[in-house]
Amino acid sequence: MVSKELVVSNRAGIHARPAAMIVKVANKFKSNLFMEKEDMKINGKSIMGVITLGAGYKSKILISCEGEDEQDMASAIEKLFNNRFEE
Repeated sequence: MVSKELVVSNRAGIHARPAAMIVKVANKFKSNLFMEKEDMKINGKSIMGVITLGAGYKSKILISCEGEDEQDMASAIEKLFNNRFEE
């Protein structure tokens, strides 16, 4: 399992468009993706789950990738966060 703490750096937070980007990238991999914020843990391959996190600007999100391509998945998700979801 690979875990990383990521910070939402785009001003609008994780709304529908960034959530769709996360799910699209996550579904390219066989591994499972879980995202945690405070006491909520969701499946990162579910757009409704990602949106319900309510992750605003500067929110800290713990991602956990588990499976055969977990390292590649974690890197791809981290890249999305670092690029501010292209906003």
